[in-house]
Amino acid sequence: MKGMETMKMTEEIRLHLTDSIIPFWKALRDDEYGGYYGYMDYDLKLDKKAEKGCILNNRIIWFFSNAYMLLKDETLLDEAKHAYEFMQKYCIDREKGGVYWSVQYDGVPADTTKHTYNQAFAVYALCAYYEASGDKEALQTAMELSRLIESRCMDEVGYLEAFDRDFVEVDNDKLSENGVMAQKTMNTLLHVFEAYTELYRLSGDSKIKERLEWILDTFADRVYNPELHRQEVFFDREMHSILDLHSFGHDIETTWLIDRGLEVLGDEKYREKMMPMLYDMIDQVYQKAFDGHSLANECEKGVVDETRTWWVQAETIVGFLNAYKLMPEKKEYLEAAKAQWEFIKEHVIDKRPGGEWLRDVTKEGEPLVGEPVVEPWKCPYHNGRMCIEVIRRSEDVK
Repeated sequence: MKGMETMKMTEEIRLHLTDSIIPFWKALRDDEYGGYYGYMDYDLKLDKKAEKGCILNNRIIWFFSNAYMLLKDETLLDEAKHAYEFMQKYCIDREKGGVYWSVQYDGVPADTTKHTYNQAFAVYALCAYYEASGDKEALQTAMELSRLIESRCMDEVGYLEAFDRDFVEVDNDKLSENGVMAQKTMNTLLHVFEAYTELYRLSGDSKIKERLEWILDTFADRVYNPELHRQEVFFDREMHSILDLHSFGHDIETTWLIDRGLEVLGDEKYREKMMPMLYDMIDQVYQKAFDGHSLANECEKGVVDETRTWWVQAETIVGFLNAYKLMPEKKEYLEAAKAQWEFIKEHVIDKRPGGEWLRDVTKEGEPLVGEPVVEPWKCPYHNGRMCIEVIRRSEDVK
């Protein structure tokens, strides 16, 4: 990433991370019951007695661990440790294994669903905390959860989704949308891959490497639709697509996460297999979903949802920057990343005192009033990671 404009964007993003995102999430620390508060409404009213989503807590572990490794601020490692201790004490089911979906504000189990997606995010968080802190217990727990995913959350075709506390399969209502009930999803597969990428990088475990290779084959052979230049999203048990849906945000996120996995694997055979798919998807997203300023959410049965969702906007910057790294002749991708940042600055970042990012805005940038600022899915993972990725990529080219 070169040029004065790009340096300006990077410095603005660094300042936004240190002066806005980090202080916002530090202020949500619950020193009475542990972890971080689980809900803040659109009017910035904090509910200290709301359920605490375990995905939210795990993403906070990941965020503060990585922010610490980037900025070397010891207070950030302390925040990560605070979330990690809450996870170890309350989020993990010590009797039956796995991570709960949510707990009450005081740590009592609330929703005891065991979801594969949630197990994967725990692995992702634990890897980051281990790398930041050197705490070997975190890596050991990550390995244990990976073995649980492989032994309890799969059939002969791939990863199943949702289970009760005893790992009896239940409806996947938590990751099914758009009127379907999916038995398998691209989303869960992607985030198992994301977690295993870091677990393999840190552990060198050969079985995790085999699973990464299997997931890559599954993306290429079952999830990617070459005729439609996209990933399918929702599947039945046999991995047949059950909805005509193009998720623009997931496709652009997938392009850079798979590229990162390929770097960690270091296998030229898989790079040759996967890169045409990634190039195709990034081009399709750029052509179909990017309006020169921001990215649409998705397209269902030919109808585009023009909502500008916070996480999609964040992933757009990283995805286009990564595409520019892969194809430096495609300067339009760099320009797209910069334009997206301008849109985020103007419309997505909450200018109200005590705010962070709005969850959704219209194509024109008007807020969708009433949507919460903090809830089990709304956390510092996407926007915080975007900041960290931009800063790291700028430092890599110095």
